[in-house]
Amino acid sequence: MSEELVELQTQLAFQDHTIATLNEALASQQKQLDVLRLELKLLREKMGDLEDRVETGPVANEKPPHY
Repeated sequence: MSEELVELQTQLAFQDHTIATLNEALASQQKQLDVLRLELKLLREKMGDLEDRVETGPVANEKPPHY
């Protein structure tokens, strides 16, 4: 009986450690996902701005970059 109890405690400790490790990995991935979503949002906004500039053409008072 004592050996079985020790075995169960060992398995429980291993499972607790595994769950904690998986939780840390999941939290890290969620942070990465949040950063990527923000970057994608910013890129979409920049792309929209660029599309608007192409559609409206250059501003009349804007000098070319070589001036």
